[in-house]
Order: sequence, then structure tokens, then C-alpha cells
Amino acid sequence: MPFPIESAEARGASPRTTSTTALSADESADRELVRVLVRKAQAGDLGAYDDLIRRYQDRIYGLAYHLTSNHEEANDIAQETFIKAWRALAGFKGDASFYTWIYRIAYNHTLNYLKSRRMRTTHLSLNDMDLNAENNPDLVALASDRTPHRDAKLSELSERLNTALQKLSEEHRAVVTLHDIQGLPHEEIAQIVGVNSGTVRSRLHYARQQMQGWLSDLWKP
Repeated sequence: MPFPIESAEARGASPRTTSTTALSADESADRELVRVLVRKAQAGDLGAYDDLIRRYQDRIYGLAYHLTSNHEEANDIAQETFIKAWRALAGFKGDASFYTWIYRIAYNHTLNYLKSRRMRTTHLSLNDMDLNAENNPDLVALASDRTPHRDAKLSELSERLNTALQKLSEEHRAVVTLHDIQGLPHEEIAQIVGVNSGTVRSRLHYARQQMQGWLSDLWKP
């Protein structure tokens, strides 16, 4: 059963991220609305499921894109994720949030896709990575310099980041993507990838150390 997905790029939208702050009244009402939509969708209401797709397609698409670095493939993965979720919806018990549940489906599906094709590419910007760039005066100056030279250097830095990221294992690359790009908290990432939050922190720390080592020349005076 096809569920058409419009890519975030085509809509000019960016993947949304979660917050670790206390829920506001609006956020609590939004979560209750999601629970209502899920119950309706579980009862066979396609309109309710379409509403859920519109709510989460940007974030699901964003995860797939940052792991595949291909808009068309990310769009396919997002659509396949929602089809898989629809088929499995009857088994959703609400132990985790619907967002975490469907994100886990998207993560596993994307990981299987990457493994099957041995793809290890994604795109990062300089601002995506927490690599203490603010301590390098040259990089700080570059980020504030609005010239053609700046654009060329930032493009070069982005390529360097991507090359370094590709050297990481899929597990380490995933936590970098989920945390530094998608902005998810450690606890939610732990639920998605199926490990405890301490392991998420350890993987993230290791990945950042590895990338800092590979990019160490950027931090030399």
C-alpha cells in the first residue's frame, strides 16, 4: 500500500529535533493527539495514518538522508518505513512513544540498506560536529567571513568531515548522525539503536575522538 512521501528538500524543510526540557501544555496536548491518531490508525483509519506520516516524514527522511547521502534513496527508505510501520501498527503497544517506535523502524531499515550495499556516506556541515571548532581562531574567522573564499573553504571542510565520518563503523556513524545532526537526546537514541544510554555516550565520545584525530591538522596553529 503506497504512502507518498515528499522529501524534506523538496519542501524546503529541515528535520525537526526533540527537546530534553519539560513538556509544555502544548506539547502534552500534541502527544495526546498523536495517541488518538495512533488508536484510529490501528482501527484501520487511513486518514489518521496519513496525518501521522505528515507529522514525522521530515524527521524520518532526514535520518535516511544523513545516512545514505542520497535524496532519492532517502525518499524511498522513508516511504518503505511508513509501509513497514503500517503493517506492524497492530503490534504497537505504546511502551515507547510512537515517534521513537517508528524512528527505530527507520533506523533498522536504513542500516540494513547500508549493509546490503556497503554504503558509508553521509553529509555533514562544519556546524553539525561538536569537535571544539570554536577553539580554533582560523575556523572561527572562516565561519564569520562572508566571501567566496569562505564558501570554497567551508565546502572543502565539509568534504573532509564527510571523509572522516565514512571511516567510522556504522554503529558509531549512526550515533553521530542521530545526536549531532538530528539532535536527539542520548536516552532516545538508546531506545532507537537498542543499547543503553551509557553505550551511546561511549560511542559518541569515541567517534568524536577518532574524527578529531583524523582532522587534527585543522586544529594546528
